[in-house]
Amino acid sequence: MAEQRCAKAPCKSCPYRRDVPSGVWAASEYEKLPDYDGEITDQLRNDATALFGCHQANGDLCAGWVGTHGPHNLLALRLHAGVVHRSVWDYESPVPLFSSGQEACDHGKALIDVPNEGAKRIVKQLMRKRGLL
Repeated sequence: MAEQRCAKAPCKSCPYRRDVPSGVWAASEYEKLPDYDGEITDQLRNDATALFGCHQANGDLCAGWVGTHGPHNLLALRLHAGVVHRSVWDYESPVPLFSSGQEACDHGKALIDVPNEGAKRIVKQLMRKRGLL
């Protein structure tokens, strides 16, 4: 298995980014985010042991996930340390992120039933990228 890296910045549709509109992703995607909050023991109870990949499905770790939770606070990174590139351990996001997975989840789901034009534009770009349009 190749070493896991994350991008230099969270992608433009990252659910952890403060500047991404609400309602881009399905509720089930947002509901995964709080599992990585809290202490290592909390993450173990939440079974948050899997690495969290970028929603762009490019094979990278989610840079927003690493930036929000902090690389040293993620049980999943510790469990998979042998496949995590050394650059991930020093990662800091260059863009503003939510302070927790719960905060990102709450924001993402707030307007999920009535997404604004910005959210619709991002969804359309993602669908086009995935060959769904």
